[in-house]
Amino acid sequence: MEPNSPILLILDLDETLIYASEQSLGWDEDFVVGSYSVYLRPHLAEFLTTCAAGFRLAIWSTATDAYVRSVVPQILPPDIEPVFIWGRSRCVRSYNHEEFEEEYLKDLKKVKRLGYGLKRVLIADDTPRKVRRHYGNAVYVPPFFGDPNDDTLPGLANYLLSLRDVGNVRRVEKRGWARAEG
Repeated sequence: MEPNSPILLILDLDETLIYASEQSLGWDEDFVVGSYSVYLRPHLAEFLTTCAAGFRLAIWSTATDAYVRSVVPQILPPDIEPVFIWGRSRCVRSYNHEEFEEEYLKDLKKVKRLGYGLKRVLIADDTPRKVRRHYGNAVYVPPFFGDPNDDTLPGLANYLLSLRDVGNVRRVEKRGWARAEG
């Protein structure tokens, strides 16, 4: 990719853009996927439209590919065409010895193989351990659990846009961005 090309912004799904639960939260869900009631994070459509104007967008979730294929078309505005939509099959499987469980990591080397220099790649995710191999590319987002009063996305959009012209996003300290916005 050219150094002045738009940054690739990779967005996580669950607890970042949406919340899916097998139990109702007591109000109408935005849509249903299988046995899950899905709730959109407030301001999602505006966030995606704003980000699409300033970045190349992609979606990458550790959820199953089938789930991701069911959710993404229901949340993306029709005029937004992501660079890629990836699910669990594109993640690296790992074993967490502290919690005795399998986990899936998002290894940006897979994005690099598509021709994207990691200096111009951001990944927004609510779970730091999923992107721990590339913390310099990560913008950690407070998790979303369906709160209809959540107001994270407008501030996140403003913060991300402030990085749009940065030559090497890996050198920017991104922890604490939400406090700076608030």
